Amino acid sequence: MVIAYLRVSTGKQTLANQQNEISKFTDSRNMRVDRWVTEVVSGKKSGRERKLGSLVRRMKKGDTLIVTELSRLSRTLTDIMAIVCELLKKEVRLYSTKDRYSFDDTINSKVLCFAFGLVAEIERNLISLRTREALALRREQGIVLGRRKGSYTKLQQLIDDRVKIVRMMNCGKSIAAICREYDVARNTFDRFRKQYTYVIMHGERQRYRVNGTTKKE
Repeated sequence: MVIAYLRVSTGKQTLANQQNEISKFTDSRNMRVDRWVTEVVSGKKSGRERKLGSLVRRMKKGDTLIVTELSRLSRTLTDIMAIVCELLKKEVRLYSTKDRYSFDDTINSKVLCFAFGLVAEIERNLISLRTREALALRREQGIVLGRRKGSYTKLQQLIDDRVKIVRMMNCGKSIAAICREYDVARNTFDRFRKQYTYVIMHGERQRYRVNGTTKKE
């Protein structure tokens, strides 16, 4: 069975150009498309979560899949390589008309499959390594990992605006008024104040400062 797969990202785009391109390709090779599969979906979405995923799973040895460009399969190189390798393992031929790629049972295609699989594995390992390094850096910086509960979002807003809030307190604005402005509970504000501000005496006046900064509020 020969199947043509066409994809656009939005409903405002047309599939006609892809269909014409594939029709010219099949006519030049005396092939006939048995089924046209079309969908409107972003290429960033995993192929397994689209029509393409179920299509690839149902294809059998000897079938042929035609696309205009490999980017129609996915927008990520890792995903494209995974799809191509899965098709080749099932002995499904794949043609990309504009790219002029042919993946079939030739030795060149088998070498490409091995290379694609190797690159995909390296990319997965690099992603995992970058993730671990980022998490380690956040731990070193004292950032609590994992999802916070309760009033985390509101507390984070206070933390982000800590310089502004210190200025407000030093200008005499009451804590109750600040809590109302940020829509936070008093205990949340007290926790923020304890962790992210400190007090000094300026003459006879009490002044607030932001922890870890030398800026004058």
